[in-house]
Amino acid sequence: MAAALRRDTRGIVDPTELLTRVRFRRHDPAAPLRRYVENYWFIDWDLTEPYASHIVPHPSVNLTFERYDDEPATGVFTGVSLGLYTKKLTGRGRVCGVKFRSGGFRPFAPDVPVMQWTGRELPAHDVFTSAPADAAHAVTGPDDEQARVAALDAFMLGLGAADDPQADLAVDLVDRIRTDATVHRVGEFATAQGLSVRALQRLFSAYVGVGPKWVILRHRIHQALERADSEATVDWAALAADLGYADQAHLVRDFTTTVGVPPTAYAPAAR
Repeated sequence: MAAALRRDTRGIVDPTELLTRVRFRRHDPAAPLRRYVENYWFIDWDLTEPYASHIVPHPSVNLTFERYDDEPATGVFTGVSLGLYTKKLTGRGRVCGVKFRSGGFRPFAPDVPVMQWTGRELPAHDVFTSAPADAAHAVTGPDDEQARVAALDAFMLGLGAADDPQADLAVDLVDRIRTDATVHRVGEFATAQGLSVRALQRLFSAYVGVGPKWVILRHRIHQALERADSEATVDWAALAADLGYADQAHLVRDFTTTVGVPPTAYAPAAR
């Protein structure tokens, strides 16, 4: 597993606090899956008091297999979450998750536009109706971590994702937005990719689950969170300019709406 994969905490609100409460790891999926699956993520905890984790979600679909205390294991499918995602953890538990690449989920469920799942959380079997009924137990049951990875590989490979050039295009476009700090406006980005704005919006609706403007704004907030978590002092006016905002007030508004507190209040608390 690449070091960058281990270190990346982008989107986690106060990652230092989270990592003192839980064991959090990522694993690469089997090679044939990497075209559309970004990583597997594992969380285990044994808490003496409740803890609420907060995530500013990526534009990604997630599949999780979850086990809490001595309850039966369950599978949960989560479409792209639009707001702050909060999960309350208590007692002992284990989650083994699959994070699909942004734009990469539809090959596993080709008949349904990804936008249909946005903002929804439902039993995994409602989406993967032909999957084995004992999949959640098979994934979460082993204490050996590599056995859990192998069980996830077996489950995912069994779904038989179809090749889809449109999914490949969507994955590539979202990745360009994520890695290119100069992408600020949908119209300019569409033109640069040789697409009309309408064609880009249709592609994102069908394969990503949210529009390109939402993806651009969400990655801005992720970058702002990362800066707040890693720097002793943040020049918010300069950062707003770097992220393509008209002024600092617009960044403060988006940050506060998404994270729940203004950046000047979040940064000291995170440190």
